[in-house]
Amino acid sequence: MPGCELPQGICPDMCPAAERAERERERRLHRFEVVPGCCGGPQRADPQRAVKEYRRRAAGKPPPPPSQLRPPSVLLATVRYLAGQVVDSVGASRAEVASFVADRLRAVRLDLALQGAGDAEAAVVLETALATLLAVVAQLGPDGAPGQVDAVLLQTQVQESFGSLRRCYAQSGGPHPRQATFQGLFLLYNLGSTEALQEILQLPATLRACPALRTALAVDSAFREGNTARLFRLLRTLPYLQSCAVQGHVGHARRLALARLARALSTSKGQTLPLGFMVHLLALDGLHEARDLCQAHGLLLDGEERVVFLRGHYAEEALPPVGTCHVLVGSKLQGRTLEEVVMTEEQDEVVHRSVTPTCGRCTSSRGLDQSN
Repeated sequence: MPGCELPQGICPDMCPAAERAERERERRLHRFEVVPGCCGGPQRADPQRAVKEYRRRAAGKPPPPPSQLRPPSVLLATVRYLAGQVVDSVGASRAEVASFVADRLRAVRLDLALQGAGDAEAAVVLETALATLLAVVAQLGPDGAPGQVDAVLLQTQVQESFGSLRRCYAQSGGPHPRQATFQGLFLLYNLGSTEALQEILQLPATLRACPALRTALAVDSAFREGNTARLFRLLRTLPYLQSCAVQGHVGHARRLALARLARALSTSKGQTLPLGFMVHLLALDGLHEARDLCQAHGLLLDGEERVVFLRGHYAEEALPPVGTCHVLVGSKLQGRTLEEVVMTEEQDEVVHRSVTPTCGRCTSSRGLDQSN
């Protein structure tokens, strides 16, 4: 994001003081942003908790002054605060958290776009923000939270975040340490998209040779080919962030797999399969989920342990039941906070690349402070 004409942000806080005062007067503070314990009286903004909200710029309006723009170091600290403190807020619904975090991350991207930040600094901020957003959306569950959060808007913001990051990569003259990982996340989030695959295939061969991107390409290939066993075997091995990115496609992949089984096995007398086999094949969270999935598609059960594929009994009249994705996603948190996941997986990548240099673009990582 070069440009000597762009201002350099100098705001030291997550939310400029002027905005805090304005939103305090107008009573537009979110409960995550107020001084704890100020119940019964006027809400007061907590400088340590208030985060700049997103405001669309009016056409023709001059850019904000540097005092209203947060520099990359403050933007990164803001994202880490959202991931480490807000995401795990006690007593808040996941929908409320997702709505708040998505809006504040959108403001982070706007602040970054309005100033002359270096590509290395911008990439680190955009990567951390995108990782946080992917995890927050995944924690809503496969069905989102109907009536509480705009799932379409969240999806749009994820795609916009990918767009901002990938433009940053394209505009820079050199490789970024985590580029292969986030290009892979882009493909996984858009699994099965011809356009996304074409964009990935146009990347340099050295980048496509990196392990993270090779794995994403393998998942996309298995999904396209309908290779159920290979697809879910690969999904089981994905790290947490990659699992968050692909979660939205899991239900569809399971339905396609069940349809293929029905076509292959359905007879007039009815062939059967153990439900335990279905649990293993489709990486379900237990026999109860296998039973729900089969019954939702009109398949009969032989007692509690086997599914019967009887000709004419498979149907796709309604959406399949929502799964919990604990095996494929939730279990991979392994007790860590989101901030720990984002930072640990970045460090793990660096260590892995330092001992197994698989491509020229997978260079050792440098922190934001080191890039200055």
